[in-house]
Amino acid sequence: MTTFRSGFTLWQMVRTARELTADERVRERVDMVLHIMGGLGGTYGKGRSLVDALEEVAQEAILHGDFALAQRFQRFAAYAGGDLFLEILENYYDDEARQRSEEHMRRMTAMGADRAVAALDVLCRDRPDATAADARDLFRGIARSADYLSLGDGEGGIRLSIREVRRLQQYGHMEIVLRNLPRPASAEAARMMNDVLADVDAGMLAQLLELRARQAGLAALRTVVEDPDSPEGALHACLKNQEWIFGGAYVAELARRQYTPETILDIPLLRGDGSLHVVELKRANIKDLVIRRSGHLMLGAAAHHVVSQAQNYLRAMDENRPSILAEHRVDTRRASATVVIGHPQYVTGGVTSREIAETLRTYNAHQTRIEVITYETLLNSASRMLALSSARQDADPDEEPAA
Repeated sequence: MTTFRSGFTLWQMVRTARELTADERVRERVDMVLHIMGGLGGTYGKGRSLVDALEEVAQEAILHGDFALAQRFQRFAAYAGGDLFLEILENYYDDEARQRSEEHMRRMTAMGADRAVAALDVLCRDRPDATAADARDLFRGIARSADYLSLGDGEGGIRLSIREVRRLQQYGHMEIVLRNLPRPASAEAARMMNDVLADVDAGMLAQLLELRARQAGLAALRTVVEDPDSPEGALHACLKNQEWIFGGAYVAELARRQYTPETILDIPLLRGDGSLHVVELKRANIKDLVIRRSGHLMLGAAAHHVVSQAQNYLRAMDENRPSILAEHRVDTRRASATVVIGHPQYVTGGVTSREIAETLRTYNAHQTRIEVITYETLLNSASRMLALSSARQDADPDEEPAA
């Protein structure tokens, strides 16, 4: 059951965000949000209509090319839809709340350091001849023991308040960003690390964090694909807002998934020229993705069915192009589509991965607007993209190019 949220803080953030754009169409969408939320007091428009209106602002901002504003309203929509706690939202867009959070983290860090000193005092008291190696063993044991600590929910367990649960989620969000940073082993190493971070290029750091996020997203998708029981919804969740996986031709995933009454798109992508590209997702576990008939290989019924579905979507987009362009500023004339279906590991009948790839290549050669690929192809292509990005990050910018 969805837990919708809203309140004065969100209302205030939306009003502030309105001043960050001069585009009239974006402002019109923001005004619609404020109209739904009403004035001070009341429920501030809490519900599905508010979530949809916030996503409409995000989509309009994408079309205008303001991706920072789009991300802001996507987060607003995530909070209004119950997927994000208010504390996380405040850390992004409320300076005072972020400062309070940082102060809390500083106090927690100081408390941890104080407890570490206390542990060393006990070690030195009990073992006056203790060495640095003994101290490392002590803290290594403490760190390993922490893996076995848990929060129970039954009799005798620890019961947490909503605020404490939110705080844990907040720490979890920060941990995703910080878990791979090196841990200084000494005061000198900590000082050196501080000097390095003081001089680090912010743009380069942002690229590294984005690369790490993409690697994590790709690993999550691979895990879901390799589970034979994964439904389409799980695959869709892994690919949400991951348009980079489909190649560099797409600038963003559109928030709106329905442009005509009879079509609900899985993943609508926006090309650089403002036109639409449709991604249709099916399960990875398709046993008859490619079948052998009279010695020849061909696509099975499941693949033909989803291709027909994509054809109907594109036909509907063509027929309704004028109204869609006028209302949503998305060009759907001659839109294209990618169908992602199946994985060679699940295909039966002794058909190899290479034979599946060749069969799809032959099939796609006779198509003009629809391409069919497997999750194996999607994963391999995305992995190569990440490998190239990692290589560029690792390259020495001062190194002279080879002659």
